[in-house]
Amino acid sequence: MEKLLDFRHHDPFAILGRHIEGDAAVVRAFAPFCRELELVENGQFMTRLEGTDLFEWRGPAASLPERYRLRWTDDRGHEHEQFDTYCFPPQLGDLDIYLFGEGRHLHAYRFLGAHEHQVDGVGGVLFAVWAPNAERVSVIGDFNRWDGRVHSMRARGGSGIWELFIPGLSAGTLYKFEIRTRQGSLLVKADPYANAFQMRPETACWVNRDNYEWNDATWIDQRAEGDWQHSPMSVYEVHLGSWQKSDQGHFLNYRELAHRLAEYVNWLGFSHIELLPITEHPFDASWGYQTTGYFAPTSRFGSPDDFRYFVDHMHQRGIGIILDWVPAHFPKDDFALAKFDGTALYEHEDPRLGEHRDWGTLIYNYGRNEVRNFLLSSAIYWLEEFHLDGLRVDAVASMLYLDYSREANDWIPNEYGGRENLRAVDFIRHLNEEVHKNFPGALVIAEESTAWPQVSRPTWLGGLGFSMKWNMGWMHDTLTYFHENPVHRSYHHDQLTFGLLYCFTENFVLPFSHDEVVHGKGSLISKMPGDAWQQFANLRLLYSFLFTYPGKKLLFMGNEFGQGREWNAAESLDWHQINDPQHRGVQLLVCDLAKLYREQPPLHELDFSHEGFSWIDCHDSTQSVICYLRRDRQGRTLLVVLNFTPVPRYGYRIGVPQAGSYSELINSDSAFYNGGNVGSDSVQSESVPWMGFDQSISLVLPPLGALVLTPY
Repeated sequence: MEKLLDFRHHDPFAILGRHIEGDAAVVRAFAPFCRELELVENGQFMTRLEGTDLFEWRGPAASLPERYRLRWTDDRGHEHEQFDTYCFPPQLGDLDIYLFGEGRHLHAYRFLGAHEHQVDGVGGVLFAVWAPNAERVSVIGDFNRWDGRVHSMRARGGSGIWELFIPGLSAGTLYKFEIRTRQGSLLVKADPYANAFQMRPETACWVNRDNYEWNDATWIDQRAEGDWQHSPMSVYEVHLGSWQKSDQGHFLNYRELAHRLAEYVNWLGFSHIELLPITEHPFDASWGYQTTGYFAPTSRFGSPDDFRYFVDHMHQRGIGIILDWVPAHFPKDDFALAKFDGTALYEHEDPRLGEHRDWGTLIYNYGRNEVRNFLLSSAIYWLEEFHLDGLRVDAVASMLYLDYSREANDWIPNEYGGRENLRAVDFIRHLNEEVHKNFPGALVIAEESTAWPQVSRPTWLGGLGFSMKWNMGWMHDTLTYFHENPVHRSYHHDQLTFGLLYCFTENFVLPFSHDEVVHGKGSLISKMPGDAWQQFANLRLLYSFLFTYPGKKLLFMGNEFGQGREWNAAESLDWHQINDPQHRGVQLLVCDLAKLYREQPPLHELDFSHEGFSWIDCHDSTQSVICYLRRDRQGRTLLVVLNFTPVPRYGYRIGVPQAGSYSELINSDSAFYNGGNVGSDSVQSESVPWMGFDQSISLVLPPLGALVLTPY
């Protein structure tokens, strides 16, 4: 009783509620806001224990059913009647609790968090949270004046899980958890498994109800039966908060964004949209990468059902959705996961293991089963409950290495003395195995910047099991090369060709992502040397290289029309620039390149195989020209020639694999793209041996231009 009145009891049900003593019943209730408390079923009033807000009644057991109601008038004169929270038995299943403790529950979000629930016909909300080191956990909200004394939860043995069914509550209820630590301090925390949050800067959680009816069964079936490795995949990377805004400068709703984005991406010809994290986050400038709600779409753009509509609409328009997902680290905000129960629960206690000093964030403890289960369930949640088509896993390198971005004395080796984070590796492999097993056709893509082997190879071959990996090396080398003045490019020719030495060791995505146009790096167009004409010609050449090089494609929003200024997440893209012929020309070329890539099997069928690529000539560093063949599974070829100088090349001869005529499919210097219209149109091969081929053709190469030719 003393522990209860001190509000530190781990099992208030041992004292509160209805208890049988022989033929009699004892009922106790804690009610701090009322003058008198009545048992509705027998009309008896309970007695206040002197000096407390604890009420008690004793009487015949037969006069009061197991499920009984309390009636009272509060100190503000409002009348209340509801079932006693403490007359209901435990609700969580033992199997759920066991699997969670083992780290093997795929759907922990279904019993942890807050869910509408019924017990013996009585409706309410079932709350559950993992806080093993807490002395007491309570549910707080408007319904109890945010008073942690009113609804103390029940500890479920040694599992660390606390639960409480509160009758009378429903969807739309605001709540948090109040946690009393073993040191006696009080913490107020958001629910780690919450499905919806208030708009920032508020941090309370909403009890949510899913009312959405999906209409994308055809898409899901086709995805399961598809062959993504041999299909075109072009990804438009989007930050929803700054792609477009309302006329008043406000965020658009998920539903309005769905229609605008689908129309634009369909016109652009891309197959997928990749969303910068829309998992709930408190700080706009983190772009979502400092997540606090791993099971909640951010309320900035609407409700969870609004986001379901967004995904559904995209699927009906033939567009896949990939979500940036961040299991590598989390922010230190007091209301969220950090020191959740007063201890380093989700993170490590030792900052050499548990903190990213560069980012000011905390690192998950992948060695703890419940933490792994939290992250695994989050991934499953987005794929299952929101029908997403894939996850792009952020900052994988920081997960893999214990010494990532650390000084020599600021990390702890693993048990074998190595720098590999073995617990994180185990988690990553388990995650990928479960996703591929349970969601056929869904993708898991690694943003991984090191030489870790077999990132995108199956776990049963010793790999990490990702579907694909971002090709950061190619991106860096390519942008470094393009930054060079053309007069110096001949000395850096290997930056164009080196990537083919490792191109097929992984399933690569070629990313020109948001990371390349922020933090003072400038926009892609600003990276190009020369005057305005050369800058735009260079950008068209860059995109031609992207769409003809082996690998799936990714382009960040605004890059497709050559936005002039660096991306600013607080402002909309500069859409007015597409009225300028130079910017419009870039946009039209990207549209045509995406269409060419999609419609021409030689450009996508063998993206991950050396059989789909062969050099014609990679050695002409003097003139800064490269040319190569792309090939499909039937042996059909396309010819790609790229001139990286502003000098037209007349009579430039290259070998070709077969006799016949060759015509242009794409000329990046076409007047249609606001270029100079230099090119070859159609040429006939000649029996002039060249570059190891019996036949060759003589071309006019446009300055800073690309040609894609097909034999006919």
